[in-house]
Order: sequence, then structure tokens, then C-alpha cells
Amino acid sequence: MKLKLNVWRQSNNSDKGGFVSYNVEADEHMSFLEMMDVLNEKLISEKKDPVAFEHDCREGICGTCNMVINGRPHGPQKGTTVCQLHMRQFKDGDTIAIEPWRVDAFPIIKDLVVDRSSLDHIIQAGGYISVNTGQAPDGNAIPIDKEEASAAFDAATCIGCGACAAACPNGSAMLFTSAKVAHLGKLPQGKVEHKKRVQKMVAQMDKEGFGFCSNVGACEVECPKEISTENIAMLNRSYLGSMMSTND
Repeated sequence: MKLKLNVWRQSNNSDKGGFVSYNVEADEHMSFLEMMDVLNEKLISEKKDPVAFEHDCREGICGTCNMVINGRPHGPQKGTTVCQLHMRQFKDGDTIAIEPWRVDAFPIIKDLVVDRSSLDHIIQAGGYISVNTGQAPDGNAIPIDKEEASAAFDAATCIGCGACAAACPNGSAMLFTSAKVAHLGKLPQGKVEHKKRVQKMVAQMDKEGFGFCSNVGACEVECPKEISTENIAMLNRSYLGSMMSTND
């Protein structure tokens, strides 16, 4: 299949950047990143600068392949990362626009590579359990309601890719932050520090420059792990409750 790619090229964060068009031939069985490899091999053979893009596992679990494809984070297929997106989702002769996350808190490093360390800072602020529990307890030692355990596991599937912020018109990281709060706060081990965790992580999120949540819902639609916005509602309740108890 023959494709026209409009790829965002930007040498560094201070460079203005812009779209550059390339023609490439790909097989429908290739993944999207394999198609990008074909483009880069072509550029290298022509002694041109290859397109910088991130990838690691290519198994849909690391969250590094941050690309907006034809206006959608991770592309047109629901519940899929770029590395798991295959070229059979496109047609011969298609024009594909490829650009990086467009979020103020994710400054562009080069081309399609952005700095997502702001998400790491949110985790460092409180996304952990610091209570000393000693030896690892038996898995069945603490009874946990099945519904709560399932909700915690669903939230824990967040891979921290940042697609939620990229999809949000406000550049909000509420879905990411709420998922990290929920997967700890719904379990007995994490409830001890829940109030402090919520306050610290929300404060850090604001400090990083993410926008506010206005319940558009695009984050849930574009999330490759389909994290529910119910976690955002839980985070809002927890934050309000923690602030009221602090003031008391």
C-alpha cells in the first residue's frame, strides 16, 4: 500500500517546527511503528535525518509511543496503543498526519518525542505506599471485596502514556492522576495514606501545568486501556473530603 505521511518535524523545543510530507510503501500486516521504521530506513539511505519517535516494548504496555494520528491520540482504533495499531486500519493512497502530544506539560524534545516526566513527578508526589508492612503477607490474609479489588485492578492498568491529557481540550491529567489514586486507595494497604496522597498528587498535577477537567470525556474514549472517568469522580470526592477534614 502506498501512503503519504505528513509528519511533524521539530529539531528542539525552541524550534518552530512544521509538517513535512513523505511517501512510503507499507504492508497491511505491519504495525504502525514498523511502517515508521520503513520511513526512517528510507531517510537514512537518502542521508537525511530520521524521524525521532519513542517506543520500547511494542506490546502495548509501556506507554511510550505517544503519537497523534489523524487527530486522535494513538490513532483510529479504540483501546490500542500506536505499537499495536496495524496498517490494515488504513487504505492504499491514504494521507496520514502524525504529530506529538500537544500538551503544555509535555514539552517537545524532538519531532514526535515529548518530555512526559511531569507524570513521573505526580507519582513521586504520592503515588506509592510508604507504610512499613514487613514481610509480604499471604494473598488471602486481608479479605478484600471482589468489586473493590476489580475496580483497583482496572485502575492499575493505566500505563501512563499521557493520551488522556493529549485528548483533553484543557490538557488535563485528571484521568491519569485519578487512576493512580484509585488503584492504591481502594485497597486496605493504601487507605492509610489516602487523604495525604490525594492532596499531594493533585497539588503536583497543578504545579506541572496541566489544565482543569471539564468532564468532556475524551480522555476515556482515547485511553488505550479504557480507564473509566468514574475514577475522576472518586478523586474529586476524595479531594474535597480530605480538604474538609484538614480544615476541621
